[in-house]
Formats: sequence, C-alpha cells, structure tokens
Amino acid sequence: MNLLLWGGNLDESFFPTLELIQSIGFGGVEVPLSTSDRQHWKPWARKLDELGLQRQADVICGPEANLISADAGMRKATLEHLLRSVDCAVELGAEKLMGPYHSALGVFTGQPATADEWKWGVEGIQILAEYAQSQGVTLGLEYLNRFEMYLTSCGAELARFVDEVNHPNCQIMFDTFHANIEEKNIGETIRQLGDRITFIQLSENDRSTPGKGNVDWKGVFAGLRDIDYQGWLSIEAFSPKLSVANIWRQMFDSEEQLMRDGLSFIKSQWESVPQVVSNGQF
Repeated sequence: MNLLLWGGNLDESFFPTLELIQSIGFGGVEVPLSTSDRQHWKPWARKLDELGLQRQADVICGPEANLISADAGMRKATLEHLLRSVDCAVELGAEKLMGPYHSALGVFTGQPATADEWKWGVEGIQILAEYAQSQGVTLGLEYLNRFEMYLTSCGAELARFVDEVNHPNCQIMFDTFHANIEEKNIGETIRQLGDRITFIQLSENDRSTPGKGNVDWKGVFAGLRDIDYQGWLSIEAFSPKLSVANIWRQMFDSEEQLMRDGLSFIKSQWESVPQVVSNGQF
C-alpha cells in the first residue's frame, strides 16, 4: 500500500494506520521519503519490523532539485539529495528507491528535452545507480504523463533512458495511471518493457479505488502474467490530503474501504486473466 494516500508528510502518529494496513492483509508499504534525514526513519524501520511489513521507498524532485537543470550547481545538489535518499532507504530497510527523480516534477521549458538535458539525466542516474548498488538498493525510475514531466512520458522513452544508463541497479517502476493516459495498449507496453520492470503501482484513472474506473485491468494483468512478473503489486491512490496531486474532491468512502476493496480486486484479477503472449521489446 502506498502511504501517499494519507499525504506526503508522515510522522510516528501514523503508526496505528500501519497496524490497520497490516491487519487488512497487505504485506508491505511504499514509504514516501518526506525528509532526507536518515535518523527520521529509524523508528519507522523498527515499527515495520514489529508488524512484519516489508517496505520500499519513494522520492520525487521538485523545481528546487532538478537533475537536468542547466545550472550545474543545482544538478550537483540534486545528486547529493538523491544519494542521501538512498541512505534513507537503507535505514528504512527498503531494497528499492523509486520515483520520477531523473528530472523535476512540474518543471517545463515548453520544448522537448534537449540532448544536454538527456545526457545530464543519464549521467546523474549512472552515478546514483553505482552508489545504490554499493548499498544494496535498486533504482526504480518512473515516467509521468505529459502534464507532469517532459524528459520521459511514455514507456518507450523511459526504456531508452534506462538502457542508456545501462546499470543493473537501474530499472523501471511502472504506474498504470500514467500508462492509461500515454500508452495505446497498456498490456503491450508491459510486455515490451519486460524484465526492466522492478515494481508495479496499480493506480486507477482517477487515482481512487483500483477496479472502480476505466483502466484496462485485464490488459494490465495479462501483460504481467506474460512477463512472469514476480515483484510487488502496490495500490497507489490519492485524495485531497496530497495537495500536489490536485485532487479536490473525495472519491471514496474512506481509506480503509479503499484498501479493502482494492486488495480484493487485485486478488480476484491476478489469477483470472488469461495470458496473451506477444514478442518483442522496446
């Protein structure tokens, strides 16, 4: 379960909700790294261990931290921030650090990415991947839709980016919300990304309860079956509690009901969708 459902700034007062998540039947949580202070995550690791919940870490970069900025000083500071984020993931006990941090969320130039921007992104992530490998952490890069990011906004672009980074600890985290906007066929995109995918976020077209909207879930689960995906399936849903998501209406009865309905839906889908095998990758 992705904890961004409750907003981006989480402290120890959230621990009873972790207990609820565990009691519903989830095996792990995605934790947004709201701070790069490593000490902040020590009690989180203890609590998650106590509950037997696995965990992975997410991080984003905003306008003040852009790995493809023309300002070399900003690129350097952003890389340092991401290196600290790897350290926080280690403190948390997470084996993956995921998100669209190859560039900044919500920053646009009005033009396609330049050759320099692409190069700066690749070079920064290469350094980060090397450090992550030394710490036992795998990077899961994410593409966002065209309204949120311009360096990579579809599977083919992110596949090319990851292939140019060319590091075993740099892989892809796939989010069905963005794919629902940008891909012509979500299942086929999953098959073409193949074993580059290290993590799956299941997110409905309106960011509410999976299975209650219009995402092609049969295609999603068929694609995952076809690539023999063995990793996490995580629910990512948002509410007005996360202002950056620009959601200003309540789209579900409660967080608890969303979790119960979403988990039930995922379990029902996993074994029910037939395989449709396709060849080829990006």
